[in-house]
Parts: sequence; C-alpha cells; structure tokens
Amino acid sequence: QVQLVESGGGLVQVGGSLRLSCAASGRTFDSYSMGWFRQAPGKEREFVAAISWLGGRTYYADFVKGRFTISRDNAKNTVSLQMNSLKPEDTAVYYCAVDGVPDGLGPDPDYWGQGTQVTVSS
Repeated sequence: QVQLVESGGGLVQVGGSLRLSCAASGRTFDSYSMGWFRQAPGKEREFVAAISWLGGRTYYADFVKGRFTISRDNAKNTVSLQMNSLKPEDTAVYYCAVDGVPDGLGPDPDYWGQGTQVTVSS
C-alpha cells in the first residue's frame, strides 16, 4: 500500500520560510514524478510545483516562482518544498502527490498525501 506522509507545515509570519517534506513508501517510484498541490479554504485545489523522476526538470506555478524550490531524494523516496518569502495568500493545506509519469504531474496524480496545513499570518 502506497503511503505519502507530509511534514513541516505550521504557522509562520509574512516573509518567513517553511520547508515541507514528503516521504513515500509502499512501492518503487522509478519513473514517477513528485510534487505538491495546495487547497485554500473555499477554493479549488491548485498545482504548486513538480519535479521529474531524475530531478532534471522542475515546474512551478507562476504564483510561487522565485519563492519556492522543489527537490527530491530518490534514494530516500522523498520530495521537499522550500518555501520562502511566504505571503498570507499562501495559506492552504499542502498535498504531496506522486504520479506515474517521468516528467511532470497530471491534473489527478496517482497518489496523494493527507495534507499539511500552512498558515501565514500578517
């Protein structure tokens, strides 16, 4: 059974930083892309960032470019999201996602984590 377990969420002030991590287990993830979505209250879930299987390609939503950095460690089956210069509009539940394609995430990835809350206070 595949499990994705996120950690690192919390409360931070405007301009602060957080690092989210996600540990995947339950199968091999060769040729799988990994990434993050988020969902704010009253809004639809939206794509945040993705990283290809070998880490050579990264993708970001426009609203996080220059502030967030995604990385992965295939030896540990983990993906991380370093979030800097956080804004109140970044407040959301962040979900780790893993998809069975080597380059990028589809709109409905194969596997999801349970989510971790990020709250940015002003």
